[in-house]
Amino acid sequence: MALPISPASSWMQSLDFPSQLFGTGSNDYELYEEDDEFVLSVEMPGFDAEEITVSWQEGVLNIAAEHDDEHRTRRRTYHRRFRFPKDVDDAAISAEYTNGILEVRLPIMTGATVSGTEIEVEG
Repeated sequence: MALPISPASSWMQSLDFPSQLFGTGSNDYELYEEDDEFVLSVEMPGFDAEEITVSWQEGVLNIAAEHDDEHRTRRRTYHRRFRFPKDVDDAAISAEYTNGILEVRLPIMTGATVSGTEIEVEG
């Protein structure tokens, strides 16, 4: 099943600080807005649901995971932060992990708008 892509996903991808800061270039997630909610799908194969932590604080969604592979004596970790430009109903955020894909749904609060200051464009 292909996930829909909207123009909003391209501008929101630039808000993913870890890949921008470290230039990983990996695109293991898809973020879009539909039906008054943000939908974030993250590819995280090899983790168990119990190993994944999703938290929300002041407009930032944190996703972290850690997996100890005892057979290879290795530890796998994952951490990403996503900042959202609209007010999200944090009490209604849901997350589901199925077949290596974490899907987080973040409902947008009614009447929420992008906050900030408009900058005049001179020309």
